[in-house]
Amino acid sequence: MKASAGASQGAAGAAQVSGTFDGDAAQTQYGAVQVRITVSKNRITKAEAVQAPKGGQSDRITADAVPKLNQAVVTRQSPDIDAVSGATYTSAGYRKSLQSAIDKANASAGAQGSGARQGSKAPEASKAPEGSGNAQAGGTFTGDAAQTQYGTVQVRITVSGGRITEAEAVQAPKGGQSDRITADAVPELNRAAVAAGTADIDAVSGATFTSAGYRKSLQSALDRAGG
Repeated sequence: MKASAGASQGAAGAAQVSGTFDGDAAQTQYGAVQVRITVSKNRITKAEAVQAPKGGQSDRITADAVPKLNQAVVTRQSPDIDAVSGATYTSAGYRKSLQSAIDKANASAGAQGSGARQGSKAPEASKAPEGSGNAQAGGTFTGDAAQTQYGTVQVRITVSGGRITEAEAVQAPKGGQSDRITADAVPELNRAAVAAGTADIDAVSGATFTSAGYRKSLQSALDRAGG
């Protein structure tokens, strides 16, 4: 699917939508890959890997492959890009996450009813926490991954009509005691985010680090939604 195909050919007067979208993290044999795209007037102007395999030989492979993949996306305006030689797994994960980012852009554009056909676009979303007088757009926004003492926390929010309708942790600490803490804390934090509509939520007792990471990633997602 062309990221911007059709957008420039869409009906006259179709909204020119811009923004930033994070794809879902794609797990590979050597680690997670997550792609973020920046879209301006229905075209991808920047692509970057916010997560990529690291450690040992992966550092060299990532340093070599990711810039090439980023450039290919901007050139092709599509997830249909060639794998980088010697980085088959990273390339496959990159494409999978990239497709997810484009899908989210298209879904958000559709929710706004802009009329552009398949453009990979981000919505001109209203401020999610305040539901201010901006366009009442909807969409899904993933915050930056926040590192904590016990692992990574990353929050995804769904916005509709300028309000958070759903919050979820797509990454959270796991293993050993963290499994129990995460299972107890994350549902409470998700509910609090929806109820408050902001990142100003209370920490869950016994999950101080997870709560702090959750709030940090949530704020990043809100910032992205506020575009």
